[in-house]
Amino acid sequence: MRAVQHNRAPRLLIAGVGNVLRQDDGFGIALAQLLMKRDDWPNGVTLMETGIGGIHLVQELMQGYDALLILDAVVRGGTPGRLYLLDVDVGDIRALPLDEQREFLADMHYTNPQRALMLAKGLGALPPRVYLLGCEAAAHDDFAMGLSEAVQAALPAAVERVEAWVEELRTREVS
Repeated sequence: MRAVQHNRAPRLLIAGVGNVLRQDDGFGIALAQLLMKRDDWPNGVTLMETGIGGIHLVQELMQGYDALLILDAVVRGGTPGRLYLLDVDVGDIRALPLDEQREFLADMHYTNPQRALMLAKGLGALPPRVYLLGCEAAAHDDFAMGLSEAVQAALPAAVERVEAWVEELRTREVS
């Protein structure tokens, strides 16, 4: 008897996160909205924007994905508008003492991406590969709408990076 392997398109989730009321912190949302305007994404690619409601990300991850790409603003000390594609190491909520686990889970409605990813990992819903496409923020401390010029100018290159990421993971899965 021989086994037959059926190739399937990898399930990839691309999630824009951030707060549009804090200037460049809205990068992930702006990028996700640009990407969602396209209707030619390959099978298996899901796009969403969660804003600051991380629990929505956890709920979507429970659908089962092979990889996750978070789109977000970052502060790493680089030139504003610089893009970073990083592997994300997600902590394990089960490693926390019980009282810290309870405090962690007390209010997940408006959680940050790292907490949402930890919860997804604790629930067994986190994909084996998690990445972050981050854009170095220029302005993110004040409550104001709109991206800085540097971050706005980085959006076309960020779209290309997402397209390349999708193609790389699809190629890697097929071979």
